[in-house]
Amino acid sequence: MSDVLAFAGVSVVRGGKFLVREIDWEVEEGQRWVVLGPNGAGKTTLLQVASGRMHPTAGVAGILGEVLGAVDVFELRPRIGLASAALAERIPAGERVSDVVVTASYGVVGRWHERYDRMDEGRADELLDALGAGHLRERVYGTLSEGERKRVQIARALMTDPELLLLDEPGAGLDLGGREDLVARLGQLAGDIEAPALVLITHHVEEIPPNFTDVLLLRDGEVVAQGPIEITLTAANLSATFGMELVLEQYGDRFSARSATGTPSAD
Repeated sequence: MSDVLAFAGVSVVRGGKFLVREIDWEVEEGQRWVVLGPNGAGKTTLLQVASGRMHPTAGVAGILGEVLGAVDVFELRPRIGLASAALAERIPAGERVSDVVVTASYGVVGRWHERYDRMDEGRADELLDALGAGHLRERVYGTLSEGERKRVQIARALMTDPELLLLDEPGAGLDLGGREDLVARLGQLAGDIEAPALVLITHHVEEIPPNFTDVLLLRDGEVVAQGPIEITLTAANLSATFGMELVLEQYGDRFSARSATGTPSAD
């Protein structure tokens, strides 16, 4: 297998503060990674580097066989599917759902005067169907629920048949039903051997879909642990990541976590 991501000593500094510090990390074809950590851990910064939207201050960031700083990022980015809150905010509320997806072919947000062929439109329809959003194709994006929007955003991220798919907190803002539906669909995607390498960011172990293979745990911009999920996602590593004693439980192919000390006293 070849490396999809190859980070060596990657650091990002802004305003004299390390957002991530000396990250060594490799993602190979076929792997499905979860990046887990508290707010401010550096997860989104790491994803911005992985998507070619931020250059490291130090270290080497290899992406799909190219090195940031030595490649035209505008040629690299179409090879990467990205679903993030920042991108979602740019989608016009009045856009038709099918157009939200198909416009990814040109790397634009909002349909203007570009023309799409039947193959593009057919692929957009297939992706919406696969994510359980086919019935939404004629709806206006701004009328969708948060869960429906997340599915449309992921369909858009897959539109260019990317070699790497990056998902930044896809479960954020969803109610329990919406989260469980999305987690199940992401689990199906992860189980597809033809799907691209996946990296998913989350704060919550409950949002880790089935079929994900590896985990990277971050705290204060530094790696706490990384490796195969079955040996790396432990109560000890999770406690070190979140700075409190936690109990980790596994139910089949899903996880949950809670405080080991129970509810704090009101005194």
